[in-house]
Amino acid sequence: MSAFLKYKDTENKTFVSLLLPKTRQMLFLYNIILSIVGLLLNVIALFNKKIKLFVDGRKQSFAILSEKLNKGDKTIWFHVASLGEYEQGLPVMEEFKKKFPNHKLVLTFFSPSGYEVRKSNSVADVTVYLPWDTQQNVKKFLKIIQPEKAIFVKYEFWINYLAELKKQSIPTYLISGIFRENQAFFRWYGGFYRNALKAFDYFFVQNESSANLVKSLGFSNVTVSGDTRFDRVFAISERDNQLDFIEQFKADNLLFVAGSTWEADEKLLLNYINRTPQNIKFIIAPHNIKTDQILSLQSQINKSVILFSEKGNKNLSDFEVMIVDTIGLLTKIYSYADVAYVGGGFGNPGVHNVLEPAVFGIPIIIGPNYSHFAEATQLVDIGGVLSVNHQEEFDQIVDKLLENETYRNQKGKICSDFVLNQKGATQIIMDFFD
Repeated sequence: MSAFLKYKDTENKTFVSLLLPKTRQMLFLYNIILSIVGLLLNVIALFNKKIKLFVDGRKQSFAILSEKLNKGDKTIWFHVASLGEYEQGLPVMEEFKKKFPNHKLVLTFFSPSGYEVRKSNSVADVTVYLPWDTQQNVKKFLKIIQPEKAIFVKYEFWINYLAELKKQSIPTYLISGIFRENQAFFRWYGGFYRNALKAFDYFFVQNESSANLVKSLGFSNVTVSGDTRFDRVFAISERDNQLDFIEQFKADNLLFVAGSTWEADEKLLLNYINRTPQNIKFIIAPHNIKTDQILSLQSQINKSVILFSEKGNKNLSDFEVMIVDTIGLLTKIYSYADVAYVGGGFGNPGVHNVLEPAVFGIPIIIGPNYSHFAEATQLVDIGGVLSVNHQEEFDQIVDKLLENETYRNQKGKICSDFVLNQKGATQIIMDFFD
């Protein structure tokens, strides 16, 4: 018999007890692997700074929760993997805060790259690392926060958390979900993971293909709401994005902004910058802002260059290139761009967020690795985003965009129209909770 069977939980049996023997064996194996990985991470943390944050941060989670939550507090729990999922969930969190003003929002992160940047956010009442997915940790976590609802953003299907949420009958939702045929849920061996999906009371997914995949597993509790990131970037475009130092730096010149760049991206950029005419200004906001990387980048530019951290009272209009060696400014900087380059497309998993510049009506250039990102793929297909494979392509496209204002504006309008036509996912989700 298949490990994935429909059932009617008339006796309020636990999630795990409903698993067939083969799946129970998988759960046992899953917990053994979790324990081994947990031990290995503790060893790796001695030598790796990021893993150390991952391990040490989790040691503080229960203490932070106990300190900031009182017995009797009404809570709603949001979980995100990292920074991108935080931005994706933020519009919904903000609406939940308005709709449930007497509840405390508990936000958990899996990744240090998300938690360390947004641990002091203003939307959640408590922000912590998600405790490791052991059965003991899960029970302790849920006992402390006692959520009325649990909301997962995009993915992160932690088996023990989902099992305990189901066991305790805590309403659980997935928002901006994305499913692909190559995921374990849709493979012959995926019964263990398919059972985990039974914990969700409702799925809000980004597209029809995801909805159809979920329905193929026998679920009907699914709606195509779209991607809440469109609401997020649109809200950002509506706020005050003024930066006086960018206005001074740009002056009356065209501005090319390259964001979230890696070494492979920077090689293309540097070759172009070093040969381009004098009436173009460039801003590079690297993904890695370690001092040695920034100084290496700066040393390879043969034009006048200024670091953001050293701008002081200098006349910025005298410089041709600015390197932004800080975080948190890129989105506002994009609002001044005439052309944008979004990095990551020459590596794995691929290109960074193209929606941040797209909302400002800017033509965008990326590398060839973008197939894992639906919005980038769609924008390439309709012509607002231009993908390049090598230096010659990059040079030709940048030259055309900078020299041909009509062409530049046409490409930019495709991007802004795309964002405007896709927003609204947050309202669809919130309507469900009315």
